[in-house]
Amino acid sequence: MPFMKLLTEQQHERLDNYEKLMRLDKPIGILLLLWPTFWGLWLSSQGKPNWAVVWLFALGTVLMRSAGCVINDYADRNFDPHVARTSGRPLAAGKVSVKEAMVLFALLVASSFCLILPLHSWLIVGLSVAALFLAASYPFTKRFFAVPQAYLGAAFGFGIPMAYAAHLGGVPAEAWWLLLANVFWAMAYDTEYAMVDRADDLKIGIKTSAITFGKHDVAAVMLSYAIALCLIGWIGYGLRLGGGFFGGLLVAAGIAGYHYTLIRARDPARCFKAFLHNNWIGASIFAGIALDFLVSERGL
Repeated sequence: MPFMKLLTEQQHERLDNYEKLMRLDKPIGILLLLWPTFWGLWLSSQGKPNWAVVWLFALGTVLMRSAGCVINDYADRNFDPHVARTSGRPLAAGKVSVKEAMVLFALLVASSFCLILPLHSWLIVGLSVAALFLAASYPFTKRFFAVPQAYLGAAFGFGIPMAYAAHLGGVPAEAWWLLLANVFWAMAYDTEYAMVDRADDLKIGIKTSAITFGKHDVAAVMLSYAIALCLIGWIGYGLRLGGGFFGGLLVAAGIAGYHYTLIRARDPARCFKAFLHNNWIGASIFAGIALDFLVSERGL
């Protein structure tokens, strides 16, 4: 029947627009949020995480990243139409209404909150409220904060103290240092991302680290990588981690060095490639942490 067929097509298109609004078709953001959470889960448990907690945090990461994308597009709905790379986003293109976006955001946040209830921890509830505030307010910092990428790093890394709280019932200084390392890592990769849109962002008046750092943007990216890796290395040294951990860190440093070759000419396409490639930095660090605990456990 033509009417039913048309209705099905409309529903399919609407679901597709919701998927794009949540950026489920672009998983790089999920991965950049997931890796530091996994660092925290493995370090806080000495390589023996509670697998139920791992699954809860992994699903929560997907939900909160999706919610963050929705609120980001809501905040930027009047800017995105003027940027070539974002003009086709569902809110910017009018394919999803503001009301629909806000309902979807509320559902994602509520679902994420429900995931932490089985942990029976008021500390984690409090940390989750702080995480939600950071995620929801980040998009608006681009109006007044010269380096909103640092704010993003705090938002993307808040799974770290939550992971420690889940395993230890508290948040030691180590977790906050690891969060700081994530702030610098995010400054590196999101500055690469901002270098792609620099010309459009200058026109519409959005503040980014690529604009703030100006001709020193490449140096700022590499310095941020260096500080992040040094902080993580210092944490690992304090925990007496061994060759597996430092091997993973060395691989991550090599990848960061490769990114210099991609961004030094400031070509937008190569800067975007460097941004996407940060998945392998996070993965290398995690692989080093997990391998070191595995080797230590087996006495190898």
